[in-house]
Amino acid sequence: MTITWTARPETDADHVQIREVNLAAFSTSLEADLVEALRSDPEAWLPGLSWVTEGPDGRIAGFALLTRCHVDGAPALTLGPCAVLPEFQRQGAGSAAIRAALRAAREQGENLVLVLGHAEYYPRFGCVPASRYGIRPPFEVEDKYMMALAFDPALPIPSGTIRYPAAFGV
Repeated sequence: MTITWTARPETDADHVQIREVNLAAFSTSLEADLVEALRSDPEAWLPGLSWVTEGPDGRIAGFALLTRCHVDGAPALTLGPCAVLPEFQRQGAGSAAIRAALRAAREQGENLVLVLGHAEYYPRFGCVPASRYGIRPPFEVEDKYMMALAFDPALPIPSGTIRYPAAFGV
């Protein structure tokens, strides 16, 4: 059975369900706590870039968040946390939330998104190793896991070290 997912920006009424999705998707509360910390950081939080997916029953099943980061001094976005309730994983709920968040970012005039994640998953959204743009994280990680997506590669893409929001603790 194929599920039709409805993607939409989060509302204040979604906060409890978003926390529940993150708690169910991960083995600790770190990601759920990170979302709440990012929400309270006016330098990191960008309205309209936190997205959820709902199934036909209206329950939130997936979540994707984009927040402000920087590459040296230039603004960029970081993708994550992204989470899906375990019973809906591998059914498109996460991809639908990510695609909607990326579309919203592009519509808001953003051009660069960075993500630390599965090298087999994120390329489906157009992500490539960030090192291709001369972008590196502030910690050691295998090259294939630090990825970047430039919506318009013809525009200038900053190079340098990523500066994450303080809530990431790096």
